[in-house]
Amino acid sequence: MSKLNILYEDNHIIVVVKPYNILSQGDNTGDSSIMDMVKDYIKVKYNKPGNVYLGLVHRLDRPVSGIMVFAKTSKAASRLCKAFNEHSITKKYLAIVHGKMENASGEMIDYLDKDYNGNAIVSKNGKKAILEYEVLEYNEKNNCSLVSVDLKTGRHHQIRVQFASRGHYLLGDQRYGLQDNCQISLFAYYLSFTHPVSKELMEFRVLPDRENYWTIFTL
Repeated sequence: MSKLNILYEDNHIIVVVKPYNILSQGDNTGDSSIMDMVKDYIKVKYNKPGNVYLGLVHRLDRPVSGIMVFAKTSKAASRLCKAFNEHSITKKYLAIVHGKMENASGEMIDYLDKDYNGNAIVSKNGKKAILEYEVLEYNEKNNCSLVSVDLKTGRHHQIRVQFASRGHYLLGDQRYGLQDNCQISLFAYYLSFTHPVSKELMEFRVLPDRENYWTIFTL
């Protein structure tokens, strides 16, 4: 069983850091997923026979690492799903993007759809996608910017395609950027939500490991 980076756990929820290149949920590839890892952890820790219930309430793209919350009960899952659908959960990402942003902060609004290859594309027939961003630092030597992204909607590949469509692809993004064989510079570093049972405000912050493009900036 792989070692999990667990940030918080109680009877209702568990908050973990998903590693890079791990699925959020199992698919037809049969590859390992963070959901399987958490289920295995619960099964072993609590000596649970049979199937373990775990509610998936949001996802991260396979190449992306960062904070995820799972529900350990159906009641918690239902309430967290409702909170995500109502956009009352705050999700923030760190990203390193190509070039210098035109503005120090701003909002991006697009309509996103999928093409036949499963890529996200900007299309007037798509679903509304909104994010807000703030430039934290620009590195002239490498011509790239460190930005904090406050994701308002959770569309397929949203951050990646919204920045790429403006000429600011994410470094290491093999799909919407350059084929540089390096890890994508996108990390879900902040998550806050109201606990589904206790109603307490839960806040979590984690920084990415200093490797690949993350070594360009002092985080």
